[in-house]
This record gives sequence, structure tokens and C-alpha cells, in this order.
Amino acid sequence: MSSLRNAISRRAHKERSQPHSRRKFGLLEKHKDYVERAKVFHKKEQTLQKLREKAAFRNPDEFYFRMIKARTVDGVHKLENETNKYNTEELMLMKTQDMGYILQKLQSEKKKIEKLIAVLHSLDSQPSNRHVYYAEDSQTAVSYRELETRKNRVSRLEKLYMDMALEKELQKKGRKRKLREDELACPTSKPVYKWQSERKR
Repeated sequence: MSSLRNAISRRAHKERSQPHSRRKFGLLEKHKDYVERAKVFHKKEQTLQKLREKAAFRNPDEFYFRMIKARTVDGVHKLENETNKYNTEELMLMKTQDMGYILQKLQSEKKKIEKLIAVLHSLDSQPSNRHVYYAEDSQTAVSYRELETRKNRVSRLEKLYMDMALEKELQKKGRKRKLREDELACPTSKPVYKWQSERKR
């Protein structure tokens, strides 16, 4: 019987649209819209219920170190500003460590490029007795693509290292000023600084 019931074509009942006189009130909510809205509403309710339970069962004697660094403003916890957490010497040390890591990566990439170039030169210089060698061609193409990628990475690392070195130098003591474009013999896109010479005691 169920197969016969499915074989008969029935009219598809559609939900009515918003009447023309009520178009100014926007779209008429359909059942699927209500289901979606109800899911979101119940999810928010459950989250609030869990937070209420967590607050009710909280241990008043519990302590953690962030309590010292936070203060309450209008019932809302606000953390202290951590921008000045480190002094100048600590910041300089961290920048030096970062520069050391970048330099290590840069040297590693340069060594890999040298090895790759040596391998590719040896492949190119070998005379081939065969006329068809598809596998070697594809491997060589992949190697050349890898070489190009590594060269781009080296150029990015060099630029990053130079920027970090400049920033580290600018943090050092001493009077300095940025040179104007008309003061430069060879104008560049990067800023150029000049330090005032100081007499050593």
C-alpha cells in the first residue's frame, strides 16, 4: 500500500508568502526560519544555564595569579595593560634572540640552495644516451621550482633580518635623525638614519 501511496502524485502544499498589504513589515517567517531561530535561542539558554551553575558552584577560596593583575570596573574584569611589561634591556635581548633565529634559518636555506644547485648542475651536465626520459624531466622541473621557492624565501628572510636589525639599532641610545630625500646621494625607498657623533670620554 505504501508503494501505491507514493506512486500517486499529490499537490505540494507551500507556505503562503507575505500578503501585499503587509510587505512593509518584511518577510513572513516560515517554519524553517522558526526552527533555526528556536535552535539558536535554546543554545543561548543552555550556555547561560551552564554559566549560572558554574558561578553557583564556584569556590570562593580559589586563587590564581591573574587575580592580582586584574581589577573590576562596573562589574567587569579588566586586565592591566601589559605593553610595558618588559624593560628596554629585556626587549633588546628578545630582539637579539629573534634575529639569531632568523639568521640561522637564512643560513640553512642558503646551504640547501647551494646543494640543490650542485645537484641540478650535475644533472644538466650528464650526457644522455636516450632520446626519451620523461621521469627525469619532471623531477628536474620540480627541483627548479623548489629552487625558485627557496630563493624567494631567502630574499624574504634577508629583508626581515635587515628590518629587525634597523629596529634594534633605532632602540639604542644616542641622538639620531631621519635623513630627507634631498640629503641622500642615492635615494632609496627605505628610511635612512644618521647618528650624531658623540665624544668618547
